[in-house]
Amino acid sequence: MNHAMNNPRRLLLAATLCSVLPATALAQGAWPTAKPITLIVPYTAGGSVDVNARLVATRLGERLKQSVVIENVSGAGGAIGVAKAVNAVPDGYTLVVGPDSAIAIGRLVNPSAFKFDPLKDLAPVGMLNTAPMVLVARPGLEAQTYADFVKLAKAKPGAYNYATSGVGTVLQLAMELLKQRSGIFVTHVPYRGGAQIATDVIGNQVDLAMLVSTSAIPHVNGNRLKALGITGSQRLAALPNVPTFSEMPGLKGYDMVSWTGIFAPAKTPPAVVARLNQELNAVLAEEQVRAKLNEQGALPGSGTPEQFGQFVQAEYARNQKIVQSANIKE
Repeated sequence: MNHAMNNPRRLLLAATLCSVLPATALAQGAWPTAKPITLIVPYTAGGSVDVNARLVATRLGERLKQSVVIENVSGAGGAIGVAKAVNAVPDGYTLVVGPDSAIAIGRLVNPSAFKFDPLKDLAPVGMLNTAPMVLVARPGLEAQTYADFVKLAKAKPGAYNYATSGVGTVLQLAMELLKQRSGIFVTHVPYRGGAQIATDVIGNQVDLAMLVSTSAIPHVNGNRLKALGITGSQRLAALPNVPTFSEMPGLKGYDMVSWTGIFAPAKTPPAVVARLNQELNAVLAEEQVRAKLNEQGALPGSGTPEQFGQFVQAEYARNQKIVQSANIKE
């Protein structure tokens, strides 16, 4: 009799314990199970976004004791890959590496390709890395500093041009903001991708180019290109003599970086997002990972999902103003 009465009590006790256990503990127990996690890279293999994604995926898989598989889904400036993640089941098994252009610019300049709302349809997991950009000038340009160039550009509005890897890239937005702040008019020459740009600037075919730091550093240090300024808030260790724009008169507070983060579909359980963020931060704290990112002039990310989400919203709001005032359209 006693034994029979104990059973309902045990059941009640077990139910009570389950109800007071934190949801995170339960979710972490259930995720990930014996199923690979897909990390979508919305570009082709071999580019910097892909290389950094693979660097992190391997270590993330080891920490989660589950394989993290890279899936390259390229097209439409990243829109196709990100859309695939937006439409995936929000169970923590599909993630996407979202770069600035696909998350915080694409929808503003090409709404027909970017049909999703990155601020509502994705759950920010964490910042992967940031990297400043470098404004470089052709060897024959009669300007040694950015102040020199501003004088030239004001004397001949529209006579000079600058190259980037495409319309609606963070590179174009960084230069357009610089133009607005400096009160100059310089013509944009969009290229399809960045490989040819440095060659054409070195060959004096284009006056300036806004390049990601990895592309700029070897040419500047090899004296093939002149660096006029860095877009981030701090100087690059690889280019210690090149000032940031925010150090220059009239440009205080100027700060734009290219960035990449990891996102999950909206409605992914918060406990899963929290666990992913925790493991991502641990991976990005590893010396080997930091060294690899630093080689590319990139800084490892960190922080909570909430902090990353606030950062993305601020980037989107600022980019919206630049796109509108410069009338940037695909």
